Amino acid sequence: MKNSLWLSFLLVVALSCSPTPPPSESGNNGIVSLKDYFSPSEEGVQSGGVKMISISTPAGEYKVWTKRFGNNPRIRVLLLHGGPGATHEYFESVESFFPQEGIEFIYYDQLGSGNSDHPEGKGDVLWDLPRFVEEVEQVRLSLGLNKDNFFLLGSSWGGILAMEYALKYQQNLKGLIITNMMASAPDYDRYADEVLARQMDPAVLKEVRALEAKGDYQNPRYMELLMTNFYTEHICRFPLEDWPEPVNRSFSKINQELYVTMQGPSEFGLSGKLENWDVKARLPEIKVPTLTIGATHDTMDPKHMEWMSTQVQNGQFLLCPNGSHLSMWDDQQTWMNGVIGFIQTVDGGR
Repeated sequence: MKNSLWLSFLLVVALSCSPTPPPSESGNNGIVSLKDYFSPSEEGVQSGGVKMISISTPAGEYKVWTKRFGNNPRIRVLLLHGGPGATHEYFESVESFFPQEGIEFIYYDQLGSGNSDHPEGKGDVLWDLPRFVEEVEQVRLSLGLNKDNFFLLGSSWGGILAMEYALKYQQNLKGLIITNMMASAPDYDRYADEVLARQMDPAVLKEVRALEAKGDYQNPRYMELLMTNFYTEHICRFPLEDWPEPVNRSFSKINQELYVTMQGPSEFGLSGKLENWDVKARLPEIKVPTLTIGATHDTMDPKHMEWMSTQVQNGQFLLCPNGSHLSMWDDQQTWMNGVIGFIQTVDGGR
C-alpha cells in the first residue's frame, strides 16, 4: 500500500513538472475543459495571472496592473472600472459566475488607480480621455486580445472609455458591453438635476446644495449626507453596513486627484474635463455586437441606456429592475445572467 502511494506521488510530481499544453477546446461543442480553463496562460514562473504592462504616455513610461483569471482562447473579457480613479476590485463578484461558464476575464487597474503606477504632478497631461483610450490599446496588444476573442466591458467611467475605444478601435473587438453609463455628460447632468435631485428629501438636498455652493466638498457632512441619502439609493442599494467588502475596498482607494480632474467634485453631474463629453451622434458608427445595461434606480437614466442600444448597429439592452449604479451587486442575478448570455450568444455566432 505504501509503495503504491509513493508511486502515485511520484507520478503526480512528474506530471506537474511536465510542460503545460496550450489551451484547447474539448469535443466539438467548443466548451473549454476545466483543466484547460485553469491552465497557465504563459510559460515560466507563474504569478497567479498578474502581469504588469509597460505603457508609453506623453509624460513617460509607466506600468499598469492586470490579472488574468481563467484561460479561454475564444472569450476574453477586459474589465474597465469606473471612477475615474476607482479600482478593479468592485468587479470581484464576477468570480462567482464567469468561471463556471468558461469565461476568461482580466482585471485591470488604469494608470493612477489601484495597483498601477500613480504618477505625481502629471495630471494635466495624463488625466485625459484620448490618452486613456491609447492606454487601453496598449494593454490589449500586450495581452494578445483580438477580434476573435476580445470582449470589452466598461462600467460607469469605464463605459465612457469603452465607447471611445470602440469608436477608434472597434476592428479589434468581438463584443462591447456598456454598463451603467450614458452616452452624454450633459444628458446625465440633466437627469441628475431633474430626476435624481427631486427624489431626495428637500431638506437634505438644500443642505447638500449649500455645501456645494461654498465649494465645501471636503466637509465630512457632505459625504455623510450623500452616503445615507444618495449612495444607498442610487449607487449600491444595501444599507451601508451591508455594503460588499470589495466595493468598500475599491472606493477606499479612489484617486481623488484623478476623480475630481475628470468627473468634478459634485455627485450631481459632471463638471471636470468630461463636462461636455457627448458621443450620442456617433453611436451608429459602432458595428460590433453591443450590450447596454441600465438599472431602474441608477444614477444614469435607464431609458437613455435603452435608446443607446437602438443607435448602435447591433445592439441589445438589459434592464436591471432592482439595481442601481453597481447592479452587478444589487441586482446580481439579472446582471450576471444578462452579461453571460450576451457573451455566449455573440461567441456562438462566430
